[in-house]
Amino acid sequence: MTACQPSAPLPLLWLLSDARNDARLEETLDRLPPESGFVYRHYHLDPQARAARFAELAERARRHGHRAILSGTSEQASEWGADGIYGAPSRLSPSRAGLLRLATAHDAAQLREAERAGADGVFVSPVFPTRSHEGGATLGVDGFRALAQATALPVIALGGMTPERATALDWPRWGAIDGLSRSPNSA
Repeated sequence: MTACQPSAPLPLLWLLSDARNDARLEETLDRLPPESGFVYRHYHLDPQARAARFAELAERARRHGHRAILSGTSEQASEWGADGIYGAPSRLSPSRAGLLRLATAHDAAQLREAERAGADGVFVSPVFPTRSHEGGATLGVDGFRALAQATALPVIALGGMTPERATALDWPRWGAIDGLSRSPNSA
């Protein structure tokens, strides 16, 4: 499958990979609504194993029309057949044609960096307490909304998100690691 066009609307629901949800990724990808997003991180694997696991999961994701985004460089994404790249704004290398560029932001300064980097969308986090940032400060509903309303970029809520929290936050576009991998009713 060819890479998506950045001008296409971003999916509303995003699954992010991690060592802790790896055993459930196939099942979770199958349960996501069609045309969701999948961000492959898997930083715990060596480069060869990481590439092989991406190939397996991207194929599975595409069976459902999901976009497969790589946390890596645009060169890697093109080589691996990803639909885009994900990372801190400073890591969003110039994109090759057709690749989405999705940034991460935790505050207003990083949000501005994402805009300057030409990101197609931004994951704003952590909205709620999360295992990825245990004991760390969170944005909360008000902090998240303030950041989300301060940019024209499509914003994806991340950090401690579950279907219930997404409903309470009343934000249409969100992503999770654990929050989508646990519940059979999450999709």
